[in-house]
Amino acid sequence: MLQQIIETERLEIRPFELADLPIIHHILEQTFGSGDKMDDPAALQERRSWLEWSILNQKWLPQLHQPPYGDRAIVLKSTRTLIGSVGYVPLLDVYEQIPELSNGLSSGDFATTEFGLFWVIDPTHQRYGYATEAVRAMIANAFKELRLKRVIATTEYANTASQRVMQKVGMKITRNPLPEPTWLQIVGFIDNNQN
Repeated sequence: MLQQIIETERLEIRPFELADLPIIHHILEQTFGSGDKMDDPAALQERRSWLEWSILNQKWLPQLHQPPYGDRAIVLKSTRTLIGSVGYVPLLDVYEQIPELSNGLSSGDFATTEFGLFWVIDPTHQRYGYATEAVRAMIANAFKELRLKRVIATTEYANTASQRVMQKVGMKITRNPLPEPTWLQIVGFIDNNQN
């Protein structure tokens, strides 16, 4: 389903390893946390649990003939440095209320599932196009290997960097026309035009 390693010009996208724990913990705490749990043993143990889950996803989901959901390491080929994470995520929300994602047959009140993308890059490696390169490779894999019809990504109004990545990889960007749910603000989507 998903190649063990996906290579781009500058990157290697591979399954996580337990040895990645200190670096990915640092990256995720910087980008999504407040930064105050960098050296917190409880936070590190919680992150280890998440990392073990990510590793097991890459092993077991393909064996169960399920989509290869979960995060993967983004590594610079030139230095072998772990600089971020990218992965496929199951998304469950009221996407039918967004006109561009609606099939027009049902109410926008029901939750539907979508195949999503997640990415994060270490702040010291941002603005070099690494996220765009990794996301582009994951979309190509989703369309060619998984034969998906569509891939989406979500973000907040204020996250213009993620919105730029969405645009660069060819996603159409739309806004949730309704105020609820408050977390569903921006959706980027790209359809598979391969036959």
